[in-house]
Amino acid sequence: MRTVVLWDIDGTLVRAGQIAGTVFAAAVEAMFGVPAGDHGVPYGGKTDPQIAREILAALSIDHDESHVPALVAELERGLVAGQGEMRERGVVLPGVESVLACLHDHPDVVNTVLTGNTRANAVLKLDTFALDRWIDLEVGAFGSDDADRNNLVQIALERTATRYGPVDLDRVWVVGDTPFDAACAQAGGVRCLLVATGHAERIALEAAGADRVIDDLSDTKAVVDLLIQR
Repeated sequence: MRTVVLWDIDGTLVRAGQIAGTVFAAAVEAMFGVPAGDHGVPYGGKTDPQIAREILAALSIDHDESHVPALVAELERGLVAGQGEMRERGVVLPGVESVLACLHDHPDVVNTVLTGNTRANAVLKLDTFALDRWIDLEVGAFGSDDADRNNLVQIALERTATRYGPVDLDRVWVVGDTPFDAACAQAGGVRCLLVATGHAERIALEAAGADRVIDDLSDTKAVVDLLIQR
């Protein structure tokens, strides 16, 4: 039975800089004529559609649901335009490349993603930092699949089972950097590893109920051994 690793992207694999916030603000201003630089909505652990809804609510903008996909589409276009800035200002987080490469080379491991990014944004970010070579994006789950992150484990597992065969929930890991990732794993009945490389305080991660919490992914052997349980 294969081990399936569902990777969060932002704060877990990479830091993409401030471009998403800049693009969201510009899109809101363009669509509604409302200054949006100080909306105060945190992004960590949320799907892009959820972030869009929360920004509109925080700014007291009257809207219907048709505005959410339009705002998300503006985010996607803005990130494409800002890919160079993302590459220049963003970073791959410690240990990520080594862990991904080791897991990718293991015959019984599937590396994929479970992310609040839309599929288009996830593909762009992984391509920007050359991480896509180690990840099977066809079986991942994205914010564009469901705005509720807690539904994404099931989506990813259905896609993985279709491509690779039956999945043992005890061999499935969500790897993320926020308590939302732990909640998502718990909702899907799978395991969770949290890394303290995002904006969440370690104390919040420790209280989230994950199977393990570590500082980062720099100890390749320890991380790989944990995930494949050897």
